[in-house]
Amino acid sequence: MRKIDLTDFHVATSETARQINRRIALNFIRRHQPMSRADLARRSGLQRSTVSAIIDQLIAEGWVTEGAIAAAPRGRRPRFLHLNAERTRIIGVELRPEMTTVGLAGLDAGFVAQVSWPTPHDPDRFVSELARTVGDLRDAHPRSVIEGMGVSLPGRVVASGRMVFAPNLPWPEVDLKELLESRLGLPVVLDNAANACALAEVWFGRHPESVRNLVAVGVSEGIGVGLLLNGQLVRGASAMAGEFGHVTLDESGPPCNCGKRGCWERYASNTAAMQGYAELAAAASVTTLAARYEDLVQLALAGDRLAGEALDRQAEFLGQGLAALQTGLAPEVIVVFGEVTGAWDRVGPIVAAAVKRRSLPVAATRIVASDPAERPRLRGAVTLVVQQHFGAPNVA
Repeated sequence: MRKIDLTDFHVATSETARQINRRIALNFIRRHQPMSRADLARRSGLQRSTVSAIIDQLIAEGWVTEGAIAAAPRGRRPRFLHLNAERTRIIGVELRPEMTTVGLAGLDAGFVAQVSWPTPHDPDRFVSELARTVGDLRDAHPRSVIEGMGVSLPGRVVASGRMVFAPNLPWPEVDLKELLESRLGLPVVLDNAANACALAEVWFGRHPESVRNLVAVGVSEGIGVGLLLNGQLVRGASAMAGEFGHVTLDESGPPCNCGKRGCWERYASNTAAMQGYAELAAAASVTTLAARYEDLVQLALAGDRLAGEALDRQAEFLGQGLAALQTGLAPEVIVVFGEVTGAWDRVGPIVAAAVKRRSLPVAATRIVASDPAERPRLRGAVTLVVQQHFGAPNVA
């Protein structure tokens, strides 16, 4: 049961009902296309006249197209409905401290174009570079209608669009949403990368419909956690829910960019693995080192002893943290995303063993690695816009 918050609510109006019915129709078409108007009315329980009005509006707006005519034993032959995936596009932005990737995708989060460039050191330069990229994408795809832009961030964003906590991104607090919308002329949705990836798993992941408790754990420069509990994304006060990467494991541990010491991400992140590798190499008088985390992974997979030790240590600490998430939150699924998943055949058993040692014996959580080829953060950015049009409208 969800209690009505009398300090923050929306009165249901006829427009509320129209929005709910519209999104029901869109989701049925998305899930079961191609389908006729009669099929939509039968599956949804909506009146045929309501379905007809909704579909006429969606066709006029370019969201839906009518395709082939179905065979019928008698009477008028129905036309099949499809989402207009060729016309309706979304821009996704994966903002990371070192590199930004911009993609143009359809409503199915399938990308038709991608481009990457080094992340500038200040927000204004970032917005200028992004504006140029968006202009190039529009020029290259003139028939596409861009419905909005989603941005996945290595930090936390309050409802107004201001980024308030991004210890691994050397930017000041900034109202990035206002900057982007004023410069690009597009509606923009921003969220923490882990939150975006959790939503993407719900919309586009390969999980049963019954999954309502899912945790997404991003392993990169730091560690971010997105929480989908009881079917709702948990944001917490000041949008700070999920900052498990900054839970202290050892108060005398290495300093963290958040200002504390010994945080979980100082042991289980890519940065921690690279630092551990450098320390092992220095002790062994090895001077030729992997320059990037991806290189470290490849060295470990090729049998390099020092890289393997660094990766295994990262996996052990990652498992320790996941055990706490599994025990404390009891999700059906924990999805790990990040470059570490490229070595999951090696890393996964170490993670699983650490989780098993530290969790309750009755725990039934599945821990799965995302596919790096699906670009989880970029797909998550697109999902932020998709849910604006397909998710349930905000009502009390």
